[in-house]
Amino acid sequence: MLKDKLLDYVQYETTSSEESESSPTTSCQFDLARHLLSQLEEMGVKEIVLDEYCYVYGYLEGDPEYQTLGLIAHMDTSPQASGKNVKPKMIENYDGKDIVLDNGIVTSVERFPNLKNYIGKTLMVTDGNTLLGADDKAGVAIIMEVLETLISHPEIKHGPVRICFTPDEEVGKGTAHFDYDRFKVDYAYTVDGDEPNNIAYENFNGAASDVEITGILVHPGSAKDIMVNALTVAHEFHDMMDKDAVPEKTQGYEGFNMLEHLSGDVAKAKLHYIIRNHDADKLEKQKHDFEIIRDKLNEKYGYEAVKVEIKDSYRNMKEKFVGHEDIIDLVKKAMANIGLDYKEIAIRGGTDGAVLTWNGILCPNIGTGVQNFHGVHEFWCKEDGEKVVELILEMLKMAKK
Repeated sequence: MLKDKLLDYVQYETTSSEESESSPTTSCQFDLARHLLSQLEEMGVKEIVLDEYCYVYGYLEGDPEYQTLGLIAHMDTSPQASGKNVKPKMIENYDGKDIVLDNGIVTSVERFPNLKNYIGKTLMVTDGNTLLGADDKAGVAIIMEVLETLISHPEIKHGPVRICFTPDEEVGKGTAHFDYDRFKVDYAYTVDGDEPNNIAYENFNGAASDVEITGILVHPGSAKDIMVNALTVAHEFHDMMDKDAVPEKTQGYEGFNMLEHLSGDVAKAKLHYIIRNHDADKLEKQKHDFEIIRDKLNEKYGYEAVKVEIKDSYRNMKEKFVGHEDIIDLVKKAMANIGLDYKEIAIRGGTDGAVLTWNGILCPNIGTGVQNFHGVHEFWCKEDGEKVVELILEMLKMAKK
């Protein structure tokens, strides 16, 4: 059962690391990868590989009159909250009220009004000490459930299916060692979204900025007109940013700059930002703002107190689907067939699918049933996850050449 698969997978610690330079960034991701490898072998899936970079591949044969589809999900969980010793809890027939987790933390309806959409449904939540990890182990479980269903029901006609479970998606390295030669498909879908009726084929353009502040350190007793406190300059830098262009004040197609890390002392300080916008030209403007602030502060202090390094992370995949609307239409028709009201969304984030799309594998994103990603308030809806399984099976049955 899908629920049992997810209950199993979330108990594997797979937190990725932004600081690590290894691939994968954490060795614990191999634990889940090896577990999945064993399960795929038991199912009888072909061409199973667990490579040195912690990518798991598999192939299910199908009717050659159908297109070859790819299904992708990531095994790692976000480093923004602990993924160690996850203790999931099931709530049957959710009553629409605040959810009090085991450690007393409250997932309140006032703060999370999306809970109102799940009255009467079955939810999987955390104990309040960790994230759940259904992002994206729900996607992994859904793909495994699809494979198991197809294998146990040979009467279902479908085309060849290739699957890949990736590491390090949460730290932007999910496709760093993706084997394109091994993953020959007509197109693919990442199973890494939220509601089952959502499809996304546009996402943020993403960049990141590292800001380094160098202060002038002298004894505080004789510091007048000499000392430059790097921490003070760091706060000054941040205060010069657009205060409304932050995640907590934006939605939809509005971009933002997010300060993720601030560290240092009087002599040195470092700030790390992520920069996001669906519009590539607006993203360039945001990036330029960092340089303008740098130049103003350096002019003010009379030396190179501030250094700014900016790197692009990923690009919006939307333009790549022009002329390939059939990939989206397949999902629309499949949703209609199983009673879902189709809804397009623009991802306010990145996805492995964006990188794959720009590298030649068109790869929009579909749902998993997960809400409140990356924190202790994360939850998964069983009925939504089961609907995604039904959706993928319908898509596979419809994907004739």
